[in-house]
Amino acid sequence: MPQEHRLGTYLRDRRERVDPAALGLGGTRRRTPGLRREEVAQRAHISTTWYTWLEQGRGGAPSGDVLERIAHALMLTDAEREHLFLLGLGRPPEARYREPAGITPRLQRVLDALEPCPAIMRTAAWDVVAWNRAATVMLIDYGALPPERRNILRYLFLDARARDVQYDWLSVARYVVGAFRLDAARAGAGKAVEALVDELCRASPEFNTLWREHDVGSHSEGIKHIRHPELGPLSFEYSAFAVDGRPDLSLVLYNPVNTADLERIAARLRLGE
Repeated sequence: MPQEHRLGTYLRDRRERVDPAALGLGGTRRRTPGLRREEVAQRAHISTTWYTWLEQGRGGAPSGDVLERIAHALMLTDAEREHLFLLGLGRPPEARYREPAGITPRLQRVLDALEPCPAIMRTAAWDVVAWNRAATVMLIDYGALPPERRNILRYLFLDARARDVQYDWLSVARYVVGAFRLDAARAGAGKAVEALVDELCRASPEFNTLWREHDVGSHSEGIKHIRHPELGPLSFEYSAFAVDGRPDLSLVLYNPVNTADLERIAARLRLGE
């Protein structure tokens, strides 16, 4: 089936699944289920003729703006909206950042199951919204911080403890700023992080300098070396994973490089039980 026909078939299927009563349109008798084409066109602010052509596979390539309006008109979920763009334009829609709403108990159980490896959940703005006990003991006790301070960049640039545990603080800081810049742009969070960036530029000359360098980088994996106040030198392989269905979240796992470090961390966690 040609691509334009797959788009038309999908549009027709989604249109027929919409309950007119949910939109206050259930007062008249209908011969077919769902919305009429003219009702979708009206809600999307496009002509009925062109929308009809799209369903018939002869409307040409729609713009991203038109697809966005049709997605809204059909009340598509995020997954359905992404599929609509893949059919219509061959690419996913532009990122639409939303303020994080916390995590589910299931995701927290995933973090807990990863112990004794430290693990956190962070947003595209690098706010830490969840963590396991190993992260509290090995990295920082996020639970002891007020929510607005649970941000990796605020900790790194504004908390003296971050400098104490890093062997090469400036190298780590440069890497983190580049990765943060890329993550925020990728998630469409540019506007959302403006206040944070302005705050850090005022409060930290080092951040201000690094931010103006405009470097970018990936935080998907690497090696992290720290000086733990009790256990001494520790090395972790860290890996960042996207959370399916939650484009605002990443899971970051810190896996000890060697067995000896893993056993030392496990023993330290047992002491706190």
